[in-house]
Amino acid sequence: MRLLALLLLLGPALAQTLLPAGTFGLAFREEGGAWVYEGAGLRLVYVPGVGWAEPLEGGLPPPDGERVALEALKALGYFGVPEVGVRFGQQGRAFRLVLDLSAPHPGQAQEGLERGELNLLFPYLAPRLLQAPWPQGVQAAVRLLPGGTEVRLLAPGSLLRYRLFPLPDPPRLVLDLYPLAPEVEEPLAPGVRYREVWAFTPEPLRLYLVEAERGRLLPVGRPGTRALPKDLAPGALAVLNGGYFDPKTGTPIGLWVQDGVTVSYPYGRTALLWDEFRFYLGLPRFEAVVGGPRGERVRVGVNASRARYTAHTAPGPVGREGEEVALVVGDRVQALLPAPAELPPGAWALTYPKGSPPFPLQVGDPVSLYGRLDPPFRYALEAGPLLLREGQYAFNPAQENFKDPRPLQAVAPQAAVAWTREGRLWLVVSEATTPGVLARGLLALGAWNALRMDGGGSAQLWVKGRLRNPYSGTPRPVVSALALYP
Repeated sequence: MRLLALLLLLGPALAQTLLPAGTFGLAFREEGGAWVYEGAGLRLVYVPGVGWAEPLEGGLPPPDGERVALEALKALGYFGVPEVGVRFGQQGRAFRLVLDLSAPHPGQAQEGLERGELNLLFPYLAPRLLQAPWPQGVQAAVRLLPGGTEVRLLAPGSLLRYRLFPLPDPPRLVLDLYPLAPEVEEPLAPGVRYREVWAFTPEPLRLYLVEAERGRLLPVGRPGTRALPKDLAPGALAVLNGGYFDPKTGTPIGLWVQDGVTVSYPYGRTALLWDEFRFYLGLPRFEAVVGGPRGERVRVGVNASRARYTAHTAPGPVGREGEEVALVVGDRVQALLPAPAELPPGAWALTYPKGSPPFPLQVGDPVSLYGRLDPPFRYALEAGPLLLREGQYAFNPAQENFKDPRPLQAVAPQAAVAWTREGRLWLVVSEATTPGVLARGLLALGAWNALRMDGGGSAQLWVKGRLRNPYSGTPRPVVSALALYP
């Protein structure tokens, strides 16, 4: 009687939201001229032109064939969960759905990656999910059931990444949904494959990489000459751009050792060092010596590794107030200048305290610069900053010679060399991101060590002569690259 009185009181005010019976988990059939709706312990019978036969209360909104009024089921207490409001929006590249709750959500955060289909059950009645503007390419089937709102999402050929998490104040339950392009894997040679994968930081990050269990990795290029990475090693299986260089002159900036010969000197940043297929990362321990005109030999610092006597090889201003500069071109002292002085391309300079050269120097004297790694490596290429060291996040540009932090804070394509603990080498280019985010993405994928190479327009991965990472402009010619041969 209380239910009947309530229905008689509310009946005129009840708006009708007619939905297919299947939306509520009910089966519909016609039986002896009546419409029957059954499911989840509920049986409803309506006789057209007469009214409800089951239940007997006459105040329920009438159905329309297979369609039943949501308000009728709510009035009968069909739903055993509270009703909530729903909001939609875009959060970065995610479709965000928010359920506004009256009490904190009791569950824990969830996340996952599904292929083409995702099934979720929200323990709330959320009718507005029926009108959700799901992302393009995603089809949704929503059912309002006694135990909550069931959502089945279909995106054939795509990946569905999701995060479901509660927020306390005010209480909310949030779903972030990312429809993603499928991952790619192509064999290139025995033990070598090309992959396109997603890393999660927690935002999705697309990575384009060549993974090699074996092969030969060589630094390629020539100081002062710029070309596309693929043209620096035409016969290579894969080519990744290398380290930094002066954009005006093509002078490499940082250590470059090719088959045991020092091509370029250290600049105070992390380098990739290797022999055969064994790789290491570290600040190079480099011994540099300047030979004087009468056979003198003196150890010197190099570039950012300053000492009383320091050799400078990167174009730009060198030396400090209170020092002098011996400018050397073609192994001859071209000029003796007060510091700071401008070092032109194709030259190197020796700085020393004013009036105290390591040995007597005059313009025209022969002077030579020698250097070697300690311990020696057959190959080395400096870039930086370090991203990962032995399975730990290690991105800290302040520990390396990066005077301007802005390029490392910009969102741009990033290139990196990494390897797993098992020894699988990765040559990687990411979609636009920052080096710190790339480091987290590589760590999430299982990288053990990783080093950033030059980024932005230089970040290129060529596989069998084809550029594999998307690039909106014209690929930038570079001075050095890493070439992988089978």
